[in-house]
Amino acid sequence: MKKELSNINNLLIQYFGLPVRKKENPDPLDILIGTILSQNTNDKNSFKAYNNLKSKIKSWEELISIKTFNLEKIIKVAGLGKQKARTIKSFLKNLQKKRDSISIDYIKKMNNEMAIEELTRFKGIGVKTASCVLLFSFGRNVCPVDTHIQRILNRLGLVKTKTPDKTYKAIVNFIPENSGYTLHTNLLRLGREICLPSNPKCSICPLEKLCEYEHKIFFDKFPKTENKFFLLDEI
Repeated sequence: MKKELSNINNLLIQYFGLPVRKKENPDPLDILIGTILSQNTNDKNSFKAYNNLKSKIKSWEELISIKTFNLEKIIKVAGLGKQKARTIKSFLKNLQKKRDSISIDYIKKMNNEMAIEELTRFKGIGVKTASCVLLFSFGRNVCPVDTHIQRILNRLGLVKTKTPDKTYKAIVNFIPENSGYTLHTNLLRLGREICLPSNPKCSICPLEKLCEYEHKIFFDKFPKTENKFFLLDEI
């Protein structure tokens, strides 16, 4: 699998280029809360919600005392405001109770498996959110899996899994060295622009020859789209 992932990574770099990441890693709490806001919405709306939130508070500690209803209004542009507001407040309250501080810097001392296990103990924090913290804030060589990456890796036949969490577990130990960020970012672009849930643009896909998908679609021309705005790269 490691060899296959390396080949996929190289083909995507040839097609999309090498994504450039920030020189400084963002605060892990910023990434965690940003990822919660990004669930079931597009990155532009979640970024608006994140900026709205950051403009209203001076620190994450303040959110503990803000009423859930008010927090819901602040982040409503991201959708599922009530659910996300409850998740964020619950996490911060439980973190303060457990650690006597609002910080998850202590996670940095853990290996990847322990860190995922620790973060997912908090209600509402899943494997994708936890792995995003590892990748974007701690620079770990992991590849968070969302529905796009889940779809692509199953169509390729690299995995046969039913959920993003199971896909993450299937590939986590086979990510080629120093490629987690590049692989994650370019797979997301592929899922947004080419390997769509329906009507995939197979004739322009850089991975078409590797793909086992039974319902490929080939046309001479496809409308060109580009979707390379990623919330977690902007935090």
